[in-house]
Amino acid sequence: MKDIQRIPADNIFFTERKNMENNLTRLDYNGKNIILIATAHVSEQSAQLVKKVIEEENPDSVCVELDEGRYKSILNPKAWENTNIVQVIKEKKVGFMLANLFLSAYQKKMARQLNAVVGREMLQGIESAKEIGAQLILADRQIQITFRRIWKKLGLWGKIKLFYSFLFSFVDSTNTTITEEDINQLLEEDILESAISEIRNEFPAIGEVLISERDQYLAYKIKQAPGPKVIAVIGGAHVPGVKEEIYKTQDIEKITQVAKGSPILKIIGWVIPVLIIGLIVYGFITNIQTGIQQLSVWFLWNSLFAGLFTTLALGHPLSILTSIVAAPFTSLNPLVACGWLTGLVEATLRKPTVHDMNNIPEDIFSFKGFFKNRFLRVFLIIVMTNLGSSLGTFIAGADIIKNLFG
Repeated sequence: MKDIQRIPADNIFFTERKNMENNLTRLDYNGKNIILIATAHVSEQSAQLVKKVIEEENPDSVCVELDEGRYKSILNPKAWENTNIVQVIKEKKVGFMLANLFLSAYQKKMARQLNAVVGREMLQGIESAKEIGAQLILADRQIQITFRRIWKKLGLWGKIKLFYSFLFSFVDSTNTTITEEDINQLLEEDILESAISEIRNEFPAIGEVLISERDQYLAYKIKQAPGPKVIAVIGGAHVPGVKEEIYKTQDIEKITQVAKGSPILKIIGWVIPVLIIGLIVYGFITNIQTGIQQLSVWFLWNSLFAGLFTTLALGHPLSILTSIVAAPFTSLNPLVACGWLTGLVEATLRKPTVHDMNNIPEDIFSFKGFFKNRFLRVFLIIVMTNLGSSLGTFIAGADIIKNLFG
């Protein structure tokens, strides 16, 4: 009986050491000892592993898979409760903010089911680095750059497909139960890639920007970390790529730049409004009554559909009125979207509360949640109003052409 009690203790120690070593990759680069710790971002076991390895290895530098923005967010997780949605709209960061909210909610959903804390292993890496006096290195590329590079690589149709695929992949996952097996899978899959796992095969560009480019960036930062011994706390999905990139030369400037929009697209964006205005003016030259009719058609269809779609999003009466008045004018200016103006009015009249902010991780996964959560409803109204305004512009333009030449 005593022998039986002694053996498991040895086996447990051996198993722990084996599991720890399985999640560690040791590299030698120009005399620098680099240790990669493969983690899952919602696993408590990963946090314990990080603590143990850093204490045992006593590195000169600790690299974490965070950028400056996420570093501040992880240190002060409630700071985002004070997010000024009006400022977000004014700075034209609605799309980026919404994508960030989906990702954050997905992580929190998994962590809650596993009774864990999102990013606990990164927090542990930060804390352990401070405890031993190691240099802390924020080794990941800015998430804004990652999202913007993905967006630039997708065409118009690709963006539409991505939006709906992304949305419905989350809606379908509302009742999914996450297990420890799923966490093990996260050691082989990036957290954002996991969030869109069902659609990433349709968008090869996403995998390139999301994984391959970040592997290069992470490897570059890890190599630049000071000291002869460096520990890097990174998601398990990045370990194979970083391991290869360590011994390569990276073109950092190339993967941190966002290509400017095509001038052709900008020209097209102005050609349509100019064409519409020209047709209306031509109508007045031909016949004043025809011109008035064309102008009326433009205002009618734009205002009707913008107002209707804002109403369907349960916008405030003044938000609906704003969309009705603004749509005919914003449709003629590519620099201003009707949804932005309507969203500003909605956010001012129905200011999101802390309660709304705290409920985003739950509400964002349901259509009902978008309607009852004031913060999310602003985003819904922006999208719906822009959709209605675009539809109204298309129908009005077709009607004007038909009346003139039909």
